[in-house]
Amino acid sequence: MSLPFELRANPRPRSDAERAAIMADPGFGLNFTDHMAVATWTSADGWHDSAIVPYGPFSIDPATAVLHYAQEVFEGLKAYQHADGSVWLFRPEKNAERFVRSANRLALPVLEPDDFLGSIEALVAADAAWVPSTGEQSLYLRPFMFASEAFLGVRAARRVTYCCIASPAGPYFAGGVNPVKIWVSMTYTRAASGGTGAAKCGGNYAASLIAQQEAAEHGCDQVMFADAAEHQWLEELGGMNVYLITADHELITPELSGSILEGVTRDSILDLAKEFGLTPVERRVSVPELLEGIGSGFVTELFACGTAAVITPIGELHLRDDVYTVAGGGTGEITTALRNTLLDIQYGRAEDSRGWLTRVL
Repeated sequence: MSLPFELRANPRPRSDAERAAIMADPGFGLNFTDHMAVATWTSADGWHDSAIVPYGPFSIDPATAVLHYAQEVFEGLKAYQHADGSVWLFRPEKNAERFVRSANRLALPVLEPDDFLGSIEALVAADAAWVPSTGEQSLYLRPFMFASEAFLGVRAARRVTYCCIASPAGPYFAGGVNPVKIWVSMTYTRAASGGTGAAKCGGNYAASLIAQQEAAEHGCDQVMFADAAEHQWLEELGGMNVYLITADHELITPELSGSILEGVTRDSILDLAKEFGLTPVERRVSVPELLEGIGSGFVTELFACGTAAVITPIGELHLRDDVYTVAGGGTGEITTALRNTLLDIQYGRAEDSRGWLTRVL
């Protein structure tokens, strides 16, 4: 039986004026809507106490397991308003499936995909006024689950909290769609074989932060990681997958190895490739191969992709004291066309021939 997410309306929602001021310049992940979806799981009773409730803080014990053992997972997807005022999600079933895989890897209970989707649809319906209608803005949705049992001991928690919050969002990179500079880390790794790299859990991102700081110290926007075993094979950025386009019209991305997150945007780009005369290829790519390809001009375009950033061109790779500049400074025509095509589908400006969109309002 599906979980009911009945609305318990916020008695003190933001005023129309407050909401309008926020949505005029929402930034990314800075402001949140009036409600959130919640549910509780216990080993004795399973999932229960599900509802849409007023947005607000959790009250947790200092011994709450997630604070000590990082047993948690999350997702990220967006709601898009189309020109006719309808609101749609982009491939939300893929996020629901990945949430299941992540939960299994972190020894958390599975929230069934129908309940995952039901919580999101109920939250978007409750906070429909927060879905932006301007430019490339959207309503960013963050479902997550964490060990909320209070105890000290290394075992899977017997009490877990699920929540989904929503945030009106502008571009992920404040500077807009401009080629970014990437620091290639040869010191730190994001994840290892047999670890949690294929799960969307906070520990993966925490492990990337020191490398991200190193990137910032060298004037770079993001960090690119190599594999943990040989420090030779390209994996992904701190929070995005990576693609390269070659002179012989291949669209190449590192193959899923168990330490790379299977991104929804990544998968969508593989599907779109042939429309642009590209052959999609998933294989191992060494860092030397990538750098040599940039230097020779064989790698014609390079870009990162993810739900938040969509598709972002990469203009430079920085490795120690060396700078490798992508052809044309990174402003690739195919990268731009791929990005526009994906956005046109998401915002209803192009036909959704693949059935990727789910209407929620």
